[in-house]
Amino acid sequence: MTQRIDARGMRCPWPAIRLAKALRESAGQIEIHADDPAAKRELTLVAEEADARIETAGEGVYRVVRRAGD
Repeated sequence: MTQRIDARGMRCPWPAIRLAKALRESAGQIEIHADDPAAKRELTLVAEEADARIETAGEGVYRVVRRAGD
């Protein structure tokens, strides 16, 4: 099951904080919607800390891809 986070309208660091919380609490797929111009950079940093990466799934839509073994 994919967890969806709606962070539209939130300014950084809030989308990154919401993603960090979801990464700690869930082992499943995560999709985050964020429209702050700095979001991709911030989300990428948070994902890398959790041994994952961010893929762009559309304008303002990012998917978290966990590394193998997670």
